[in-house]
Amino acid sequence: MEVAKNFVLKITRSEELKYIKDLADYVDGKIIGNNEFFSIDGFTGKFTFLNEAHTGDIVIRHWINAVGVEMAFNKNIACLITQTPKDGAIELAERLNFPLIITDKIELANAYALAHTIGKYSPGSTNIIITGTNGKSTTSHLIYHILNNAGYHVLTNTDSESEFNTLIDPMVSKLVYDEVSKNGDLDYLVIEVSEVQGWLNNLMKSHAALMSEAISPQVGVITNVAMDHIGLVNSIDDVFEEIKAVPKAIGDGITILNHDDELVRSLEVQNPFYTSMSKIDDENAVYFDGEDIVYRNNSILSIDELPFKGNHFIQNILSAIGACISLNIDMDDIVEGVKTYKALNRRFAKLNDAPLIYDDFAHNPDGIKATISETLKLLPQNQKLHLVCAIRGSRGVEINQLNADALVESMTGNINVYLSSSNDVVNESNFVKPKEREVFFNTLNKNNIEFTHFDNLNDCLLEVYKKADKKDIILLIGAQGMDPAKSLLDNII
Repeated sequence: MEVAKNFVLKITRSEELKYIKDLADYVDGKIIGNNEFFSIDGFTGKFTFLNEAHTGDIVIRHWINAVGVEMAFNKNIACLITQTPKDGAIELAERLNFPLIITDKIELANAYALAHTIGKYSPGSTNIIITGTNGKSTTSHLIYHILNNAGYHVLTNTDSESEFNTLIDPMVSKLVYDEVSKNGDLDYLVIEVSEVQGWLNNLMKSHAALMSEAISPQVGVITNVAMDHIGLVNSIDDVFEEIKAVPKAIGDGITILNHDDELVRSLEVQNPFYTSMSKIDDENAVYFDGEDIVYRNNSILSIDELPFKGNHFIQNILSAIGACISLNIDMDDIVEGVKTYKALNRRFAKLNDAPLIYDDFAHNPDGIKATISETLKLLPQNQKLHLVCAIRGSRGVEINQLNADALVESMTGNINVYLSSSNDVVNESNFVKPKEREVFFNTLNKNNIEFTHFDNLNDCLLEVYKKADKKDIILLIGAQGMDPAKSLLDNII
């Protein structure tokens, strides 16, 4: 972790980047081709993607081939940074005398881009990071909404499709540059940081800590520690190992901790602020007592005033409130922000009333169990829950085994189970492989749980909608294979 810390401390002091050699040193890279920035005026200050790059920009790509090098040359960009040059990229860079930096750790380039961009274009913003296995997106988006609703200029990388929050590309750097260039200085940056990250089953060690240090947060949130990203990590201990260095990146800032999670509670933190779903005696805490959210012995919100009532969502609300209290946001603004919040797409979103249809991005064991549990509480007596689960495609047998086990653990009450491979709506990178499908089938069969499987999501949704009584509940869960469900249901209904 010291390597990452020294790295970020070194680059955040640099306001200008004049020499390509300095950039190569910062990212532990080797320069191929030209030893100077290619564009006449040097580096513009913008890190971006190849298809959006202009003269003087720097492009970071995990891999690049000769076609990409030629595109960069024709666009007159300052230089390219990559981890994997292939298909003649090196040879063409040398022939064109075009600067190509090759690094063994592309995350260093993206951390540099993040630190450089924030340091140069948003030096006065107060920065907040959110990490953990579950609840990051809702917590981040809620913090963003509270601050935005209070009249502050705020930017977040959280979006409903979870496309901007990996930090393994320069998206956030680009977002910050574009926002400041267009609308002026930012008051707050709310950045969601993946707790575990990697590429092709190769773990980017200390990713969360490295990116957090690049952001230099004044407040951090750690939601929980649970299993996800199987293949990159294979145990809770592996996940904890990635998360435990994040408080060091936050330093003497305030860290919002989920007191109900034993591993989160065990983290070594300088300035903790706890949240809990039960009463805790701590001045630096906000908790839910079953009826009200309480801070310093005062009720600040009743359950009837919350935008959603499920336990795991209330935990996200507590984290967001804790973060905003730590930012010294006026309590009236915090309360108003919570009351007026509208959930992200696919975060227990209600799609229909009769029957009730909920759609949730539950894609790992803890998310699956929590979402099913909360839905069962809403189920009228003697009615059915129709559970539709998209199998995770091209994510491996292990995560699908854990997800199937989570389904089994959640089978209490009157539940009809439907599985979808979603062949009609996913691309090749999300296609369900035979072994991934088989592990679901075998696990449910072994536990005597009846289910119906559909190759296509549209067929599955059509069948479920036909069979559901108007008083039943349909719950849609899963990741990419369930993303298009809303548009399909719009046509069906």
